[in-house]
Amino acid sequence: MFPALLDTAAELAAEWHDGTYRKGRWRTPVFEREDGGLVQTPMMAHLTAVALLVMRAGFDDETAAAALLHDSIEDANRDGVRLRVETLREAVGDRVADLVLDVSEPKEDAVGRKLPWQDRKDAYVAHLRTASANAAAISLADKLHNLWSMNETLAAGYDVFRSDAGRIGLSAGPSQQRWYFDAVLEATAHHDDVRLDGFRANLRGELARFERLVGLDRED
Repeated sequence: MFPALLDTAAELAAEWHDGTYRKGRWRTPVFEREDGGLVQTPMMAHLTAVALLVMRAGFDDETAAAALLHDSIEDANRDGVRLRVETLREAVGDRVADLVLDVSEPKEDAVGRKLPWQDRKDAYVAHLRTASANAAAISLADKLHNLWSMNETLAAGYDVFRSDAGRIGLSAGPSQQRWYFDAVLEATAHHDDVRLDGFRANLRGELARFERLVGLDRED
């Protein structure tokens, strides 16, 4: 029987991220909108990919549920509202909520000002160093899918660092992106859970591909 927890998590993720989209896409849409507008990639596509990666690696239902919800605390919904941690706990339980918190970066400081990109990533990496192997799996799967998507977009001839019609440029440049993915690998390296090995190997492979695509390999 399909686990009720995964159904709850998938439903909540789809509801929370309804009407929100990835920063861009590279695939040609298989259909056209009747109003002639751009077909964008729903956030749910990314959340599903991360959850599938975690499940294929052999992690439990609670970890997969947290993977589906890993952006729910970090990202506001389409109305600009942020999900309360207490609401998440009531819906999916403490362990899932705690895993989501382990892989959520702070967006604002104590007085509500938006934090700079580097400060957010530094805080994320610092917390990840003390998080569980299950949280590491979600983080690595998330970064793997993000970087693979970036590479596919670059390979298709799109500039992921520049905003354009239907596309939002990344907040940090190539060198900063490389630092961040390296930092996540370093922060999770102490875990000896063999289920993480595939994530690490694939993320390193995508990082090498990214360096080639943006020319960072020629700087070394």
